[in-house]
Amino acid sequence: MAKVYFTKEITPEKVVELYKKLGVDLKGNVAVKLHSGEIGNQNFLRPDFWKPIIDHVDGTPVECNTAYGGSRGTTKDHLNTLKQHGWSDMYDMEIMDSDGPDLELEVPNGKIIKKNFVGKGIENYNSMLVLSHFKGHPMGGFGGAIKQLSIGVASSYGKGYIHGGGDAEHAWSNPDQNTFLAAMADAASSVVKYFNGEIAYISVLKNLSVDCDCCSVAEDPCMKDIGMLASLDPIAIDQAGLDMVYKSKDPGRDYLIERIESRNGIYTVECAAELGFGSRDYEFISID
Repeated sequence: MAKVYFTKEITPEKVVELYKKLGVDLKGNVAVKLHSGEIGNQNFLRPDFWKPIIDHVDGTPVECNTAYGGSRGTTKDHLNTLKQHGWSDMYDMEIMDSDGPDLELEVPNGKIIKKNFVGKGIENYNSMLVLSHFKGHPMGGFGGAIKQLSIGVASSYGKGYIHGGGDAEHAWSNPDQNTFLAAMADAASSVVKYFNGEIAYISVLKNLSVDCDCCSVAEDPCMKDIGMLASLDPIAIDQAGLDMVYKSKDPGRDYLIERIESRNGIYTVECAAELGFGSRDYEFISID
């Protein structure tokens, strides 16, 4: 059974302590996948929060361009955003799809897609640390580790490919929500396979808005911060995050749950579990 570690304390130092509980030593060049934040967004986690864990694993923060324009839609704009948000002051971040062509990862047992397009810069890394800001999402219902592995690691084209269920040209007109959600699980599985066990996950349940960090105009958090999770299993850590929201007695949790359920967000977790790259069952371990 997967282990999921939890702490109520949300500090940069506690992130490192939480990571150490995993007992993992990520090998070689470590890609640290995080969300750089859309310009105008007030909820994303800043570079000073993540700096201690990035330095601890001696990693390189990585991102990919978006598929919808905005302040991260091109490499030029994305680099400007990294500068405005302070990332460039601390790190030489890599935008993994800044130079084509994309790397194609096979998804032979995919429910919707049979290949996944990721930034070819991923080939520079031997392992990955996935840093997720767990919160709602206007399209996926919620965003956590699986979304970081799928949409987050996908190239700009790959993001459209996932959204369109294998048809990037119709990324935003696909009427079948479950097709998109299942395609995310498919894509995530290919990234997990690519790193072959050399991958770890931390999720922070803070600034719990119904909107994503990709929204330039996002709603303010609707409920109080909960804490942080760490695991070697992306499905277990997402399931644990959902469970903590549902178990919360905060009056704002109903609004976040409405966002999750109205988009059928749990379906991504269900599809991921069917693919077998993790489990929805977990052992919950509090380190407080």
